[in-house]
Amino acid sequence: MFDGASSKTGIAITESSSMRLSAVFGAVRVISETIASLPLDVKINSSSGVSTMPSHPISKLLKNPNNLMTEFNFFEVCQAHLCLHGNAYIAIKRNASGQPVRLLPVHPDRVRVKVYEGEKFYNIDDGKETFDDTEMIHVLGLSFDGLVGKSVIESARESIGLGLAADQFGGSFFGNGANVSAVLKHPGTLSDEAYKRLMSSWQRRYSGLDNAHKTAILEEGMAVEKVSISPSESQFLETRKFGVEDIARFFRVPLAYLGHLDNSTNRANIEEQGMQFQRNTILPWVKRWESELNRKLFPEGSEYYIRFNMEGLLRGDIKSRYESYAVARQWGWLSVNDIRKHEGMDPLDNGDAYLQPLNMVEAGTPKPQDDAME
Repeated sequence: MFDGASSKTGIAITESSSMRLSAVFGAVRVISETIASLPLDVKINSSSGVSTMPSHPISKLLKNPNNLMTEFNFFEVCQAHLCLHGNAYIAIKRNASGQPVRLLPVHPDRVRVKVYEGEKFYNIDDGKETFDDTEMIHVLGLSFDGLVGKSVIESARESIGLGLAADQFGGSFFGNGANVSAVLKHPGTLSDEAYKRLMSSWQRRYSGLDNAHKTAILEEGMAVEKVSISPSESQFLETRKFGVEDIARFFRVPLAYLGHLDNSTNRANIEEQGMQFQRNTILPWVKRWESELNRKLFPEGSEYYIRFNMEGLLRGDIKSRYESYAVARQWGWLSVNDIRKHEGMDPLDNGDAYLQPLNMVEAGTPKPQDDAME
């Protein structure tokens, strides 16, 4: 998928080079770590309601997907593949009875998707190994054909290249002591040997941050004429800021999550960005994961399903939570033990009762007449 295609800046944009740009690294990291942090459970729909099944084999498999990774590492790696390549491939290893027993991530660069007679197949390492659709979990990002996801770093090649070029310019600028493109003027003509000796001496004494403020001593009527422009004049800082905003658009990450706080003027603004992150960034990824995991890990028509718990992302500060609990307790849809469970506390012996307001009746119930009026 990635052959080191160059951007117009001349910089080859690959997975490794993209991650050298802080905005890309930050976006991939915050999305991947958030997805990996979400609890997920196997649930079942029954006549008595929805129940969590922690002892189900698939639940245990997701908690320990293979002998090389923890649950967190597993989802972090796969989501990073999704963010950068638009695809996450996970080979399913089954036992003799056909039950999944191991889940092994496969790097997207190693996979080619083929379609034969209406069925998808996955060739690994140029055909050394082939999986059919039932043997491979394939989570797609944005796709135009439903077969493979669109690579973000391929789509954002020019934006990433511009950001990396700005970083290189900044490093070179300050590495040369902010004395870029200075001209040494000599009234006479220098021999080749004198020219080389002068350039070597100048670079050794006056280039680099350590030599940025040293005083130059010139001889034989020489003069220095600077032709460089300042970072502000070349809009260097503005270019770097725009680069962060551009990358945020590609990954659909609020700017505050990339450390860009220019427009985050108050707490309410940052909280609103947090809600946008949950709703617009994380929720679509969660839905993609749930759909594919349920399709590949359970037989068709199964009453079991996998559900990510996003409640942790929606937790407010302690004051807001306690006020919400008070309303829920008062109006009877949460018990004391329900609240304690949300807060990670042990249940109480008498904490399962639900309250019912005494002054509430069903709509349309006749109002009782006062005895004194009869």
